[in-house]
Amino acid sequence: MEVDRRTIKSNLMDLIELGYEIESQETTRMIRNEKTGEVEESTIMSSFYLVRDFSKPELRLLIDSLLFSKHLPYSQCKELIMKLETLSNKYFRASMNYISTMPEDKTNNRQVFYNIDVLDEAISKGKKVSFKYLEYGTDKKQHPKPNKDGEERIYVVSPYQMVAKEGKYYLICNYDQYDDVSNYRVDRITDIEIMDVKSKPFEKLKWSKDRRLDLAEYMKKHIYMYSSEDSTVMFRIVKPMISDIIDMFGSDVRFYDETDTTVCVKADVNEDAMVQFAKSYAPDVEILEPMTLRERVKEELRKGYRAYE
Repeated sequence: MEVDRRTIKSNLMDLIELGYEIESQETTRMIRNEKTGEVEESTIMSSFYLVRDFSKPELRLLIDSLLFSKHLPYSQCKELIMKLETLSNKYFRASMNYISTMPEDKTNNRQVFYNIDVLDEAISKGKKVSFKYLEYGTDKKQHPKPNKDGEERIYVVSPYQMVAKEGKYYLICNYDQYDDVSNYRVDRITDIEIMDVKSKPFEKLKWSKDRRLDLAEYMKKHIYMYSSEDSTVMFRIVKPMISDIIDMFGSDVRFYDETDTTVCVKADVNEDAMVQFAKSYAPDVEILEPMTLRERVKEELRKGYRAYE
């Protein structure tokens, strides 16, 4: 079939009418009308291209997020990346050769997608779930966590939300035996089942203050995803840490008593997370109040020092 410029344009216009997102560049020029002999304005359409749902930088960001995640098995992660690659053009794959060097030291739990599906259904229906929880042994393999009798422990929880934190995927929930919030790694959950029992409402928990789960606030307070009481904590930091503080605790923190080298910070934060943070960054971080938390950090640091004496 012989084609010319008008034939190609006609076919492209048909594709646009069928719903394909095709855009083009329009150029205006003056041409002489062969019938009238008058000079008229004419629009030329050129540089047709298909509009894709994701740009190359957007796809790279999604793929990098998968590469650095620790909650997906290697094979499933690689399969997802291959699916993402199909959303771009044929040249995109050539620019992503480093994917083949992806580390294989990821989770071994191949139930992750099933877990996510079941938890999503349970959360939407307001139902409890039961599961076993895996932990590594000295054989470098995962085993269900045992109870006091040595039998495989069954967890029953009210699920509220799933979140990604530092390359890991967590379930925010309430463990049935307690009246507080717990966080469990989704990739370590196995043998999960939805129960025909209503979940315990989050606003009924001790720490909720009769409010529904505010995920943004929860994540700012739980920087290490520990489960413990929340407190208003005052601590002193060296000034080069200001950016780190805002990254970790958010912009709601309050700075006060600034000197040339240090500044004090007031923040609402999970107590266990604050203890870990203060130990990790000592002596650049010093807890001032509450005194119970300050004494707890002092004792932890003493234990660490004695271990190295």
